[in-house]
Amino acid sequence: QVKLVESGGGSIQAGGSLRLSCVASGYFINRDCMGWFRQSPGKEREAVAVIGGSMTIIQNSLEDRSNIFKDNSKNTVYLEMNNLEVDDTAMYYCAAFGGRWSSCDLAETFPYWGQGTQVTIHT
Repeated sequence: QVKLVESGGGSIQAGGSLRLSCVASGYFINRDCMGWFRQSPGKEREAVAVIGGSMTIIQNSLEDRSNIFKDNSKNTVYLEMNNLEVDDTAMYYCAAFGGRWSSCDLAETFPYWGQGTQVTIHT
């Protein structure tokens, strides 16, 4: 059974940095397509970044200050965000295909989701 658990969120000042972690269990992530999404109150969920094999895609508005990468030895996918802004405040979710995927991009519908970790940016 695929399980995803996010951590690393918090309340920090604008301009700071965060590294979010998503630990997967029930399977090995090394070849999986995985992603990070976020949702703010009153807004639709949006894709932040995805990673599949050696390929990564980051939302255009975030690509100059964000990075997604995996540590296969820890079965963990990370999202690093720098120079955080108040508009980055959201619940951040990790998502995965669980090993079976044919394409990997920001528009994918992932079958497995974590519970989320809250990121709050204040001035």
